[in-house]
Amino acid sequence: MDATEVHLRFASAGAPPMLNGAMSTHRLFVALRPPRPIRLALIGAMHSISGARWQDDDQLHLTLRFVGEVDRHRAEDVAAALGSLYAPAVEARIAGVSLFERHGRPHMIWAGVEPAEPLAALHRKVDQLLSRVGVTPETRAFMPHITLARLNRGSGPVAPFLALNSDLASPAFTFSHVTLYESEMGHGGSRYHPVARFPLGEATSAAATARTSSHVAAKPSSSP
Repeated sequence: MDATEVHLRFASAGAPPMLNGAMSTHRLFVALRPPRPIRLALIGAMHSISGARWQDDDQLHLTLRFVGEVDRHRAEDVAAALGSLYAPAVEARIAGVSLFERHGRPHMIWAGVEPAEPLAALHRKVDQLLSRVGVTPETRAFMPHITLARLNRGSGPVAPFLALNSDLASPAFTFSHVTLYESEMGHGGSRYHPVARFPLGEATSAAATARTSSHVAAKPSSSP
């Protein structure tokens, strides 16, 4: 499968592929998108932390694998590798909330997703496929979660929110697709653009992958 078959458009009219000799790059990650009712339930829980930067609907996802900055050719290789993904759909549910800390301070609020093992197995499959096209294998422990808010030094307190939502739960739902996203940094935080979707529960094909209606415009690298 080549980049043409998966219909990735990493260039668009009016977006120069080169700037001062620098190759355009794309910040990519692979994720699962929860169904709309689940996203609405999560959004409904987003309150009671002063100064929190809550995620909006377009930002809610479960990251399977962060790829990072790659050039257009590597981006096409990543999409082609994901085109050979074969894995079952995953039935999951929201299970509580917690936080990550950075330098001893609350940094991120997230909702847990269970059961962990089917999601971890999917993470491993994605990691193996990407390693075949030169993406460095993941070394960090995988913890399935959906980010709800990002915090700064002035945010908080967070304890009331964690106590209020300690038993946050959802009915079972199904992750039926894996999505390759591009992340674009902006003043209001990162914006996530779907590049291609890969169905779970069946052998992925180029035709299925091409069903995405989104495309990624080439952007100049930030490198000098």
